[in-house]
Amino acid sequence: MDTFHMTDFPARNLLGDEISPYLQLHKDDLIHWRPWGQAALDEAKATGKPIFVSSGYNACHWCHVMHRETFADPAIAELLNAGFVNVKLDREERPEIDQIYQTSLQALGQAGGWPANIFLDANGNAFTGSTYLPPEERDGRVGFRQLLDSVKDVLANRQDDVNRALEGVRAALERVWNTDQPLNFDPNIVEPVSRRLTQRIDLFYGGFEGAPKFHPTPALHLIWRAFMRTAAPQFGNAVTLTLDMMSQGGAYDHLGGGYHRYAVDERWLIPHFEKILGDNGLIVEVLTLVWQMTRSPLYASRVDETIDWMLREMVTKDGAFGSSLDSDSDHEEGKYYVWTEAEIDDVLGPNDAPMFKQVYGVGTDGNWQNGQTVLNRLAAPGFLRPEQEAILTRCRRMLQMARAKRERPRLDDKVMPDANGMAIAALVQAAAVFRKPEWHFAATRAFWAVDEKLGDNGKLHHTWRDGRSKAETTAEGYAQMIRAALILFEFSSDPRYLERARAWMARLDAKFADTTRGGYYFTSAETTDAIIRIRTGLDQATPNYNGVIVECAARLYFLTGDAAYRDAANRTVSAFGQEVIRQAANVATLLNATEFVIAAAQIVIIGDERAPETQTLMRAVLERSVPCRMVTLIKPGQKLPASHPAHGKGQANGKPTAYACVGATCSDPITDPVQLSNMLLPRPFQIQAQMVAQQQAAQRQAANIR
Repeated sequence: MDTFHMTDFPARNLLGDEISPYLQLHKDDLIHWRPWGQAALDEAKATGKPIFVSSGYNACHWCHVMHRETFADPAIAELLNAGFVNVKLDREERPEIDQIYQTSLQALGQAGGWPANIFLDANGNAFTGSTYLPPEERDGRVGFRQLLDSVKDVLANRQDDVNRALEGVRAALERVWNTDQPLNFDPNIVEPVSRRLTQRIDLFYGGFEGAPKFHPTPALHLIWRAFMRTAAPQFGNAVTLTLDMMSQGGAYDHLGGGYHRYAVDERWLIPHFEKILGDNGLIVEVLTLVWQMTRSPLYASRVDETIDWMLREMVTKDGAFGSSLDSDSDHEEGKYYVWTEAEIDDVLGPNDAPMFKQVYGVGTDGNWQNGQTVLNRLAAPGFLRPEQEAILTRCRRMLQMARAKRERPRLDDKVMPDANGMAIAALVQAAAVFRKPEWHFAATRAFWAVDEKLGDNGKLHHTWRDGRSKAETTAEGYAQMIRAALILFEFSSDPRYLERARAWMARLDAKFADTTRGGYYFTSAETTDAIIRIRTGLDQATPNYNGVIVECAARLYFLTGDAAYRDAANRTVSAFGQEVIRQAANVATLLNATEFVIAAAQIVIIGDERAPETQTLMRAVLERSVPCRMVTLIKPGQKLPASHPAHGKGQANGKPTAYACVGATCSDPITDPVQLSNMLLPRPFQIQAQMVAQQQAAQRQAANIR
C-alpha cells in the first residue's frame, strides 16, 4: 500500500514557476497557492483536505481588489493554509476548468463571474462558492472570513447538506454537457430565430435590453444575414443601431482605439475597462462586413483605429498578439482612461476645449467617480463638419499624448491560439476590404508566430510565454486557428495555410470528436484533470467552437472535395439540433455556420492573381457584403475538386473570369466586374434597385410630358 508524508506536499506558494502573468501576480502571497493540475487533486485526496479554487485573469478589476484586500490578509491566509488545498486558476489558461466551476456556481444558485471562489471536495466536485468577497462583511456583502467559518461548520456538522450539494451540482453538469441532443432541425428556423433576437434589441441604445451590455457579435452576424436575405429594415436597423452606440459610447476608447469588454449600463456609457484581444477581433470583423453594405465612415474609422491599437499595444516581441489589457492602472479601475474637466482644459486650452467637452460629454460633475468623465459621443453621435472633425482629431491626439505619460494598464502577453485566430481572421478580411496590405502582413506574421511557438507536430499548445508553452489548446483554439488559416488561404492561395488547417482538423477529429453522438468536446481525450468533458453548441463569451468547426469543415470540403469534412459538418449540426430548438437565442454561431454549409456563396475567379483584370474582379467581390462568401482564386488550367459546382469551368475568351455558385448551381462566366458586383447584391436589394430605377424613369417621363 502506498503511503504519503506531509513533506510530499510543500507548505509554500508554488506559483513562482508558472508562465501566466495572472498567476505570477500571486506568487508572493502568503497563501500556499498551487496551479490547477493532477498534483493538487492528488494532494487533496492524500491529505483529506477540501480544495479551494480561486479563478480569475490578469485584466480583471475585482480579481485585483480581492488580491489586495482579501488574499493579502495574514489571518485569512493562515485559515486557508491550515484547512484547504489552495489552487489559483488563470481562467484564460484553463478555460475548460473555469467553465466547469462557473457552471457549478450557477447550479448552486450563485451568479457566475470573476473572481470565482469555489470550494470542492477531494474529487474536484463543488459544494459551495461565491464571486468577489471582501475580507469582512461590507455593504451587505458577506465577508470571506465568514464564508470560511461557514464552510468549516458545514464540513464538520452538516455532511448531508454537503452531499446533497455535490449531487445537485454533478447532476447539473451532466445535464448541461452530457445530455444527448440530436435532431435534424429545419434550416428554416433561422428566420424566426433572427426575428426573436431582433425583438430583444434595445430600441433606444442597441444591444440586448438591460445591463450590463456585452458586444453581441455572433447575434449581430445572424441578424445582419437576415437583413441581407430579406432587406427588411428592422434587421438592418437593429445591427447598425447597436454598432453605432457601441462605437460612440464610453465602451469604445476614443483616444487609443479598441473596445472595452462591456458596458455596465444600458447606454454603453460606462465600461468595464479591460480590453480583450478576441473581442476586438470579432468586432472588427462585423464592422467590416456591415461597412461593405453601408459605407459608414464611422465603421471605417473604428476598424482603422482598433487595428491601429492592436498593432501598437497588443503585439508581442515575437509578432503574435497578447491576450488582454488590464482594467486597472496604479491600482485604480479605469484611471488610465478617464479625465476631469480641469485636465481637459489644461491639455487643450481655451480655444479647443469647449467644443471637445461639448462633443465628448465632459462636464464639471463628470459621469464616473470623483468628477471624472469617460469620454463618449452619445450626445453628438453624428459627424460634424469636416473642419470641426479635424479639430477634434487634433484634440484627441493631444490628449492621447498626455495620457501616454500615465501608468499604462498591464499587458497580459501570453499568446493563445483562440484569441490570435480571431484577430488574424479579422485583420486579413479588413486588409482586403480596406486595401491595407500592412494589416495582412501583421496577420501573416502573427499566424506563423503562433505556429512556431505553439505548434508541436500537428498539435497546438494553449499558452506560450517567455519561451515556454503549457497544455494542449482547446477545440476553440484549434477552430479559430483553422478558420484563420483558411481565410489567409482565401486571400493568398499559399498552400501552407491549407496544409496547416487540414493537420489541425485531423487533430480535432482524432482527439476531440464525439464519435458516438457527433460534435466535438471542448478538451482533448488526453486531458485528464477535469471532472467532466464539456460538449456544447451554445455561445459563451466567444463564438461557440462547434459552430466555428462546422464552418471550417464546410470550407475544407468546398476546397478539397473530401466528403469526410462534409460529413463532419453535418454530424455536428445534427448533434445539437435540440439545443438549437430550445435555446435558439444562444446558438447564433451554430446557425450562422449551418447557413454557410447550406448556402455558401462560392465565388471562383480564374486568372493570374497579379493581373489587373483579376484584381478588379476581386475588388468587385469585396465591395459587397456577402456574409457566406468564400472566394477561390485559381490559375487558368488549375482544377477544382470534382464535387465543386464550378469544376471543369474555365476562362471566357481568355480573360480573367468569375463564377458565382450557390449549392450546385453556378452563374454564367462573368468577365465584367460591374456585372459581378450587381450579381452579388442580394436578390431583395436587386428588386428594390429595379423598383427605384423604374420610379425614377416614370418621374422623368412625367416631367417630360408636362
